[in-house]
Amino acid sequence: MKKIVSLLVVLVCTMSCSKDFIERNPISTVSTEVLYKTDKDFQDAVIGIYQPFQPQYMNFWQLGDLPGDDTEQQHSAAFDLVNMNNFILNSSLNILSTSWLNYYQIIFRANTVLSNIEKADVAVVTRKDRHIGEAKFLRAMAYFDLVRLFGDVPLLSAPISALEAAQKGRDKVDAIYDELIIKDLIEAEAKLPEKYTGVDVGRATKGAARALLGKVYLTRKDFVKAEAKLKEVTTMGYALLPNFNDLWDYTKDEHHSEYIYDIEYVDGGQGLGSTFSNAFAPNLSQIINFFGLRGAGGQNGSPTEGLFSLYAATDKRKAISVSRVIDGLVDKNGTFIPMVPIDATTYTRKYMTTLINPNDSKANWKVIRYADVLLMYAEALNENGKTTEALTTLNLVRTRAGVPVFTGLAQTETRDKIYTERRLELYLEGHRWFDLVRTGRALTVLQTQGIKSYMTVFPIPLNQIQVINNPTIFPQNPGYD
Repeated sequence: MKKIVSLLVVLVCTMSCSKDFIERNPISTVSTEVLYKTDKDFQDAVIGIYQPFQPQYMNFWQLGDLPGDDTEQQHSAAFDLVNMNNFILNSSLNILSTSWLNYYQIIFRANTVLSNIEKADVAVVTRKDRHIGEAKFLRAMAYFDLVRLFGDVPLLSAPISALEAAQKGRDKVDAIYDELIIKDLIEAEAKLPEKYTGVDVGRATKGAARALLGKVYLTRKDFVKAEAKLKEVTTMGYALLPNFNDLWDYTKDEHHSEYIYDIEYVDGGQGLGSTFSNAFAPNLSQIINFFGLRGAGGQNGSPTEGLFSLYAATDKRKAISVSRVIDGLVDKNGTFIPMVPIDATTYTRKYMTTLINPNDSKANWKVIRYADVLLMYAEALNENGKTTEALTTLNLVRTRAGVPVFTGLAQTETRDKIYTERRLELYLEGHRWFDLVRTGRALTVLQTQGIKSYMTVFPIPLNQIQVINNPTIFPQNPGYD
């Protein structure tokens, strides 16, 4: 925790939320006495809250997909990824320590902004409500991820000293939901605009706050509130794109009718892009050249054969979501390009786009899109005994995919169909592991991968345990001692 409280608010406008916004010039780090005066000062400070989400979500698939049953690490040289895939977990895994520090950096920056903006004069800080809404949305999002990953964590709602941090224990998950996450999202929803224009596109909106709040309620099994909140999102003008593949066409604007909230990246040789295009590509020259990539393929995020078997032959999502290397490729002239797998025998095409430089892709990470909202809404409706309405909502997603709709199913069967549809629609978008845990199916589904009963949360990073060095107030999660 000493590392966390020693972090300064670094306002790096080159790493913000909107793709135009990302390209703005850096703001120098200054003291808070000088910094927090004008509306622009607070706007720039809020930009600094967004920034750590970019490196964090670059590897979010390792947390949200890799432990699940739909993704496997076929490239065996990536030892940490193989271990995560097979539940060989320990508190020294790098992904855990970097995640902890990224999220608490976000929280520290949000707390600093919020503590300073309270006394700001609205006549000077004219967008005060919006700045508060963004800071609270981002803080809630960080805490939502933290409690889903680690369980009980320190609840910090204001800046604290190093001495206070060294004595701060872990707070209960329920308290964090009740005292911060839900309250923050309710206030963010009230204060954020429905949309932005120009360089502000990509910031958190009212729809993003509502959708995330609906997911929070669903995670807590408060299906009545989840239904109500997600229904509100369906009245805000969002719509499924007619063509699923357009979601993954990076020659088009990613801020379309289905977009709700992304972690945003930008290409162009500036080093501000994502690594997704390289990370998920097999390391084969035919694939690298076909998709216009640069550098090597990381051979990560391979779909399992179990997932392949779930897609109907007519499912329009299948070709771009899951591919086999051995099936080769067909170029624009109709010429077949044969391939022999090396390490990765399967891959996804969702994040493939032409690159100028290696690991510098324009592909965003879709945190929440409208199809996710519809499937969550269908789940909430079904759990509330409104199965016919749930099927109607579920069928919106299936119709877009070109597969037969469901009718006349009972609640239990509908529940299973919704769970399966989330796998088909949202593969490698950071959902599967969290879906298995929140629905209580992780231990059953993942037995063959080596999961044990205590592994529905990850170990607290060892360096954080060592900083506090007091198991009475800061214990390790059970099973990882």
